[in-house]
Amino acid sequence: MSLTVDQIYNEAIQLPDESKVFLTERLVEYLETNIDPNLELLHIETAKRRRDDIRSGRVQPVEGKEALAHVRRVVKG
Repeated sequence: MSLTVDQIYNEAIQLPDESKVFLTERLVEYLETNIDPNLELLHIETAKRRRDDIRSGRVQPVEGKEALAHVRRVVKG
């Protein structure tokens, strides 16, 4: 029987903090080294397009805190 993500999560949050950190580091390491090449290419293309939009003046960058505040306002309605 395989575990669901919710079951794994519920088990993981019961671990000692040191074990949670270790598990998190292992998962991040896995994700960093096992990236789907097609997905990575899409990310690179998106980043270049956004960079070009900013450089050309088509869009203006927004500070991260300001962007998050805007999103929170929109989500709250």
